[in-house]
Amino acid sequence: MKFEKIGLEGVKVDLGRLDDLMYEHGIIREEQWDYERVTYDKKFELKEGVFYLRIQGYAVEGDVGAHKAVIELMTPLLGKHYYPHGVEYGDEEQFPNSLVKQCESILSDIKKKIESIVQ
Repeated sequence: MKFEKIGLEGVKVDLGRLDDLMYEHGIIREEQWDYERVTYDKKFELKEGVFYLRIQGYAVEGDVGAHKAVIELMTPLLGKHYYPHGVEYGDEEQFPNSLVKQCESILSDIKKKIESIVQ
């Protein structure tokens, strides 16, 4: 599921600030990066299954490995994990309404905080 109406796609923010902001919301980067891209995930374990809110971005300036980069965010995703195959993000997936609303709230808060940083 794509969160296209949140307005995070195309937003540019400093990597250090982005790491801190995501961490405040329990969304972590861990080792999911290379020198040009980052991936942040938040795991939700519900009775309906395991789900991941994923926010990806790529460096438009600098180097992620050096911790000095400006990241342009992509459209956030919500996916369901299927063992052993991985996470599926397709339109045919079913997501609990309460989870979708919780993710929208988190993303909205992130957008507001990024806007206050960028301006």
